[in-house]
Amino acid sequence: MAVKCYRDLTVWQRAMELVVASYALASAFPKSELYGLGSQLKRAAISVAANIAEGHGRMHIGDYMRHVSIARGSLMELETHVLLAERLSFIKSGQSRTALGLSGKISRMLAVLLRRLRVRRVGSTGSSLTPSP
Repeated sequence: MAVKCYRDLTVWQRAMELVVASYALASAFPKSELYGLGSQLKRAAISVAANIAEGHGRMHIGDYMRHVSIARGSLMELETHVLLAERLSFIKSGQSRTALGLSGKISRMLAVLLRRLRVRRVGSTGSSLTPSP
């Protein structure tokens, strides 16, 4: 199946699942963390999905790669927030395992996407990006 839109990307779909999971995790945090760690966790999750979408919409492979790299960074930030929430006993280890497992899958998918984009960049005569990765 050809990718016509960022919504067709499995990695974006998984990132959206992670946003939902992150919101569920943050809802278990104490009220005092509503604007603290909970907000940071949700922001990082949103950033992963948003950067995948934005990168796909860019017209140059280099821009796409940069946004995928930013998405990976946000994913590592999210993992740090989840681990910290567990250490602070805001969530149980089972909850963190679920989120971290999904994060791991997304991380591997982003690594594959970056590799494929690098190959396309090296193999292309120009730096323009066609609509499907």
